[in-house]
Amino acid sequence: MDPAGGPRCSPVQLPRPCRVLVLLNPRGGKGKALQLFRSHVQPLLVKAEVFFTLLLTERRNHARELVRHEELGRWDALVVMSGDGLMHEVVNGLMERPDWETAIRKPLCSLPAGSANALAASVNYYSGYQQVTNEELLTNCTRLLCHGQLAPMNLLSLQTASGLRLFSVLSLAWGFVADVDLESEKYRRLGDIRFTLGTFLRLASLRTYQGQLAYLPVGGAASRMPSSPALDQGGPVNTLLVPLDQPVPAHWTVVPEQDFVLVLVLLHSHLGSDMFTAPMGRCAAGVTHLFYVRAGVSRVMLLRLFLAMEKGRHMEYNCPHLVYVPVVAFRLEPKDGRGVFTVDGELMVSEAVQGQVHPDCCWMVSGCAEPSSRQGPPRTPPQPL
Repeated sequence: MDPAGGPRCSPVQLPRPCRVLVLLNPRGGKGKALQLFRSHVQPLLVKAEVFFTLLLTERRNHARELVRHEELGRWDALVVMSGDGLMHEVVNGLMERPDWETAIRKPLCSLPAGSANALAASVNYYSGYQQVTNEELLTNCTRLLCHGQLAPMNLLSLQTASGLRLFSVLSLAWGFVADVDLESEKYRRLGDIRFTLGTFLRLASLRTYQGQLAYLPVGGAASRMPSSPALDQGGPVNTLLVPLDQPVPAHWTVVPEQDFVLVLVLLHSHLGSDMFTAPMGRCAAGVTHLFYVRAGVSRVMLLRLFLAMEKGRHMEYNCPHLVYVPVVAFRLEPKDGRGVFTVDGELMVSEAVQGQVHPDCCWMVSGCAEPSSRQGPPRTPPQPL
C-alpha cells in the first residue's frame, strides 16, 4: 500500500541501462554535495548501470540556463542534487523552452544535498520509507533512482501583478514560514537545523500580515471556466484564473479575515526533511494543500504546532487559528507591503499573486506509482525526445 492510502498501479520505469544528467550545486546546504555524491551516490549508480554525466552549477540560475538549451534526447532523466531551489530552476528552465510540452515530461529525480530537501523527503514518504534526514535520506533517494520507478507530479502555475509567470514544484509561502526561510539563510551551514533556529528567532518577534486570501476548493465548481481567463505567457493555460485586476469569480471562497501569521500553499507532504506538514496524504492530481494561520494565535501554540510538525501531529491540536483546505487554485493579495514570498524556498517580490495546479505535468523518480486519488484519466508516460 501507498503510505498515503492510495492504490498502487503498474509502474512506469526508466530504461535499463539508462543515461542521466546530474546537476549538482557544490555550495548547497553544508557545502558537501560533491563529496556526498562521490561517497554515497556514485557507487550505487555504477552498480545499477545508471550511466551519468556530472555538471556542477556555478551560479544562481545556471541550471535553468543549462536545461533551457540542453539536448534532452541524450538523457533518460535529469537528476538534481541540491536543495529544492535547484529543482525550481530546472523545472522553470524546461518550461521556458519552445518545446516545453515535451521537455517537461523528461523524468526528474531529486537527490537531497541542500538545507530543507522537502521534495526528496516527500518522495521518500510516498515510497514507504521511514522519515529520515541527511545521508540516510540521500541513500534512499539514490536507491529509488537505481530502481527507476516513475510517478506523475503536479505543477503549480503562478502569476504575479507585475506580469511574471513561473512554476512551483513545492510551495509558495507568505508570512512566518517565508520569513524563517529567508532569515535563516545565514545559518545555511547548519543544515536543516537552521529552520529550527529561525523559528525560535521569529517567534521572539512574531508578526502579523494583512492581505486578502481567496481560493477555489476541491469540488467548488472547478470545471467552470471564467468568461475572461487570465492571459498566459507560455505553458499550460490557467483556465481557472481571471486577470489579477478583476475580482475572483463568484464561486470562489474569499476568506473574511485579513490578518494572518502565515499562508502556505504546499504541493507535497513535507516542507523540510523533518517537517511532515501535510499528514493528510498525497494530493490528488490537480490539487494542492492550503494552510493558513489567522492572527491571534499565541506564541506558545505556534511553537507547539511547529514542534509537533516533525511527526505530523500538529493537526491533532485542533487549533482554531490553523485552517487547512485542499484547493485547485488560489489568490493572495498583500495589503500593507509587509512580509515576503518564497517560492520553493526562493525569494519573490511581495505583490499580488495567484496560482492554479496543473495535474501530473511532470514525471518524478519515486517508489509511488500514482497519487492517492485522481481527477481524470492517467497521463501519458514520458517518451524519448
